[in-house]
Amino acid sequence: MKVFLTGATGFVGSHVARVASQQGVELRLLVRKTSNLANLQGFQAETVVGDLMEPESLRTAIRGCEAVLHVAADYRLWVRDPQSMYKANVDGTRDLLHIAREEGVRRVVYTSSVATMGFKSDGTIVDENTPVSLADMIGHYKRSKFLAEQVAIDAAKAGQQVIVLNPTTPIGPGDVKPTPTGRIVVDFLNKKFPAYVDTGLNLVDVREVARTHVAALQDGVGRPGERYILGGENLTLKQILDKMSAITGLPSPSTKVPHSVAMAFAFFDETITGKLRGKEPRATVEAVRMGKKKMFASSAKAEHELGFKVVPVYQALRAAIDWFRAHGYAPAA
Repeated sequence: MKVFLTGATGFVGSHVARVASQQGVELRLLVRKTSNLANLQGFQAETVVGDLMEPESLRTAIRGCEAVLHVAADYRLWVRDPQSMYKANVDGTRDLLHIAREEGVRRVVYTSSVATMGFKSDGTIVDENTPVSLADMIGHYKRSKFLAEQVAIDAAKAGQQVIVLNPTTPIGPGDVKPTPTGRIVVDFLNKKFPAYVDTGLNLVDVREVARTHVAALQDGVGRPGERYILGGENLTLKQILDKMSAITGLPSPSTKVPHSVAMAFAFFDETITGKLRGKEPRATVEAVRMGKKKMFASSAKAEHELGFKVVPVYQALRAAIDWFRAHGYAPAA
């Protein structure tokens, strides 16, 4: 099977590429001129230079492929130009699906995000059927992913074979950028996490997320137009920090900061670091607003229909810590 994969140089995409390659999938990978290719080392794949914001650059790359794995996304919680995020995440997805349909691609697996779910502030465990609307989306990243997901679902309703996967918060080795979640680990390892807020995440092993992406390429696995949460353990931020403390021996912060204090810090950091200095702030107002909702979710549907496995997050968290240390993001143990 020949598969076109976007986002292969990123965290989740690189793991998807590795699993697919190990299973004998013939890969054609989309890379940009400026892409860091470090995550592509160690396996064979064809690379094609292109960009989601330049749709015609995708046509030749997609041509001749049986399936598409669309993992790429602009994943930032702060951005100077929000329109660029919508152009990549929403317009890019629409254009890619349109070209895939014209080129006769059999199946598309679209990587959305658990961010599109209808989370509650009381820690209620949500699933794919929990009511949600665009008005519930906080920030440009969530809004852009919600709109892109609707594009994918509409394509499926029109007859295109599109499966939507919604990873929760992937963790594991190879987080080169790193992602916002990876930064939590890096900051903890560098002793830059003096306090915490009352929030919660669902952490999932990135390797199980990748395995399920490749499984979803097969006919009969999953239903077109359906969303599938790929999650692991529901944990408060304090529980995550305590787990990292147990792994590393570093102290877990004991001071809980009210959301109002975190919001004030984020406002000043975003204003001074972001708007005045033009650099990405460590804390953003949108991130603090999102933190008021515990992102706890169930993966029962994916377990039943995709063969997804909910695995303990300890090994993935330890692998992430070891990788960050080995690659100079934090001091060695």
